[in-house]
Amino acid sequence: MNFLAHLYLSGDSDEIMLGNFIGDFVKGNKYRDYPEKVAYGIRLHRSIDSFTDSHANVKACMQLLKPGYGRFSGVIVDIFFDHFLASNWNDYSAVTLRQFTRQAHSVFFSNFLLLPMRVKQFLPFLIQHKRLESYAQRENLFHILEIMSKRTSLPSNSDYAMAMLNQEYDLFEEHFRSFFPKLTDWVEREFSVTISKPETIYLSGNL
Repeated sequence: MNFLAHLYLSGDSDEIMLGNFIGDFVKGNKYRDYPEKVAYGIRLHRSIDSFTDSHANVKACMQLLKPGYGRFSGVIVDIFFDHFLASNWNDYSAVTLRQFTRQAHSVFFSNFLLLPMRVKQFLPFLIQHKRLESYAQRENLFHILEIMSKRTSLPSNSDYAMAMLNQEYDLFEEHFRSFFPKLTDWVEREFSVTISKPETIYLSGNL
């Protein structure tokens, strides 16, 4: 999963949220250098990624994207799923997306000294451009993909990604809606995380 989903799946703990946010940037057993709950969040991040990468709904989406992205297709699925989470946010959260992102930004600033250097470097950009909120608009994804292709090893194939998303939008969303409540339930059960959700969450029975 990408940034927004990891933050959402951190529940009501600021320390776990911080760890979940930096999880990709803390390698090996370096998580032991962090406070206990932050380290727990890092390990949660890794477990979420493992659960996600092995799930049938995610694998089906990856297959659709493999012709253009190969082994990087999972990265594109993560971005698409953050889009579906953001664009349907009120289905999954009891607080608004704006309130949630402001709280997340506050957590990052309050713990700035704990952030890995790479996170410190991109954090101002993430906040200034409202990156977490921007996932809600489909038209913003092309720009996000372009930035990632320039700053990471992600192939520069944004036109293909957007063409596939537009062509199979309903199918991608159906896979997300089937998968995400299962992931949420698993995190709450296995990691004792309490996630602020509305009273009912739509769970597709079609996939």
